[in-house]
Amino acid sequence: MDTAVSPFPDDVEALKALLAATLQRADQAEAQLANAQAQASATEAMIAHLKLQIAKLRREQYGASAERSRRLLDQMELQLEDLEGDASEDDLAAEAAVAKTTSIPAFDRKKPSRKPFSEHLPRERVVIPAPCSCPACGGNRLSKLSEDVTETLEVIPRAWKVIQTVREKFSCRDCETITQPPAPFHVVPRGWAGPSFLAMLLFEKYGQHQPLNRQAERFAREGVRLPTSTLADQIGAAAFALMPLYRLIEAHVLAAQRLHGDDTTVPVMAKGKADTARLWTYVRDDLPFGGADPPAALFYYSRDRRGEHPRAHLTSWSGILQADAYGGYSELYAVGREPGPILEAGCFAHARRKFFELADVEATARRRSRGERASHIYPIALEAVQRIDALFDVERAISGKGSSERLAVRRDLSAPLMDGLHIWLTAQMAKLSRNHDLAKAINYMLRRWDAFTRFLGDGRICLTNNAAERALRCVPLGRKAWLFCGSDRGGQRAAVFYTLIQSARLNDIDPQAWLADVLTRIAECPVNRLGDLLPWNWRPRLI
Repeated sequence: MDTAVSPFPDDVEALKALLAATLQRADQAEAQLANAQAQASATEAMIAHLKLQIAKLRREQYGASAERSRRLLDQMELQLEDLEGDASEDDLAAEAAVAKTTSIPAFDRKKPSRKPFSEHLPRERVVIPAPCSCPACGGNRLSKLSEDVTETLEVIPRAWKVIQTVREKFSCRDCETITQPPAPFHVVPRGWAGPSFLAMLLFEKYGQHQPLNRQAERFAREGVRLPTSTLADQIGAAAFALMPLYRLIEAHVLAAQRLHGDDTTVPVMAKGKADTARLWTYVRDDLPFGGADPPAALFYYSRDRRGEHPRAHLTSWSGILQADAYGGYSELYAVGREPGPILEAGCFAHARRKFFELADVEATARRRSRGERASHIYPIALEAVQRIDALFDVERAISGKGSSERLAVRRDLSAPLMDGLHIWLTAQMAKLSRNHDLAKAINYMLRRWDAFTRFLGDGRICLTNNAAERALRCVPLGRKAWLFCGSDRGGQRAAVFYTLIQSARLNDIDPQAWLADVLTRIAECPVNRLGDLLPWNWRPRLI
């Protein structure tokens, strides 16, 4: 009977050597696999990073301001976050696998560069104790040559405190008169909330879109239990206290000779349902034509979108209004209007968007890949986009320059482009049926040609209404968090706080720090000095 030959040696030492070699090969295979996975993750993260950069550059170049493009960029940011996290995790796994073997080098990933921490942050030095003697020879004659500093960013958790303001009461032994210092001012009568707490509450709700119920839950987790109704009471009182500043910003905005106007929906609670109300904004922004007046955004609330609302908002104003083609503005443009005429300036971003949707090759391909009905791609729409983009190229070169210089360049470069665009649009319109999608996009411009060419005669006018759309962007973001306003009064309060916060942002002021300081000082500020508290005049008090 034949005996099978064993593939393993009989000698114990030889078996140990074979096992060690097998384990080493397994470690090498594991290290190679981990290196490959780390390299793939790093490559994927780099591709996502480059795609995001390209998308941002395209958005800056072509001036896309639609909420859809903003959402796509946000989605790409989230995707990049996850991919960078995956790459970091795989990189560490590869290092751990390579540590088991000496024959395979670890994959060296190019990590995102980090800028130095801000200089204003306080530094705490933690010095590792130096050796008392030389570890090589044991000598104790050591002299310091230099030091290496490693900076680690740390955060101190939010600290709550109760400030006890003591008012001592005295009695005069001569006349028995009792005296006591006056009670300190609170924004809320008999209030308990300090100005910094109120500013945080307001900014979290209207600047960071955190409803009061979520804030109350977070406060409770930190050991401070405050009912939502109590917090809401502070919001109402703060709105009353800050109303004078809202009125000053309103007067500043309505003193402009040119405004951007727009509106967006905001759900509001009704009996058993939610109605669709409106938040309107009017933005004063003179920076594109080198104006010296500070920018500001003014918000109003209304229960519907009837044209009577913008007429009421601008009842005493006259000038140039840059807005979309909303019919409610039509009476504002009437000849002979009192107290003066309002001239319409068209928005090329709205006009371009209508053509871009008909020339969006990528969106059409995505719809078809999902089996959805996709619209046709029209070469005429693509050419219209290119012609409008040529106007934007001229505008980018003169942004921020004086109105007279802008006007001279427009007459030299933009006027011929507009003449050619009008001739081309008219010729294309003659070839299309009246109900064609392209005909509607072309008619949008031709019917308002005077409004679209008004920028050729006034260097202050912008090509787009993007300033108003940017100011309104906070509302759609908030809708996703708080879903709806609880009442009409709630919508009006939202308009007040959006005005304050967005105006502070337009002037590069930290809204929360500004609100905290204003709430501290507004009671002692004379009426004729309230203008000093406006965002563009504000100077924080030195402590």
